[in-house]
Amino acid sequence: MYFAKEWFGTSIGGLYDSEYIGQPMSWGKFLSVLEHLWIPVIVIGTSGTAGMIRRVRANLLDELRKPYVTTARAKGMPEFRALMKYPFRMSLNFFIADIGGILPQVISGAEIVAIVLSLQTTGPLLITALQSQDMYLAGSFLMLLAFLTVIGTLISDIALAFLDPRIRLAGGVSR
Repeated sequence: MYFAKEWFGTSIGGLYDSEYIGQPMSWGKFLSVLEHLWIPVIVIGTSGTAGMIRRVRANLLDELRKPYVTTARAKGMPEFRALMKYPFRMSLNFFIADIGGILPQVISGAEIVAIVLSLQTTGPLLITALQSQDMYLAGSFLMLLAFLTVIGTLISDIALAFLDPRIRLAGGVSR
């Protein structure tokens, strides 16, 4: 955060400059929001990236050892095509299946980032609700996280149906 202030001139806390506090929305305020938004976006966006990349790499290495890849290489298929045709798609299955859990984790991580960067979002609101024992507000926020888990799981199931040719629709209907 020190480097953001020194190198880029961006203040560390808040979503906009202090001159826009209490002011109606304007182009200057909008540009100030865009100027300050890159810090939380980078922090939230890169939070679980290393673990996801590691899992995809491990699954890809497992797929590359399978006989169909060796057969494709032996028949003269170019290396990049032999990698992207099936092994990469098959290694993405586990990543796509994890999307259902990633969506609520991003929201939960955003709460902590909002508190640390003093952003006026739902993070401080949830902490205030928990400290004042406002069970309705805290419960509705947890219900939102549960809803996002269901939506994430639905999205991952639909994406898996398109990605993996082994997954078929129920009732014996083929694509």
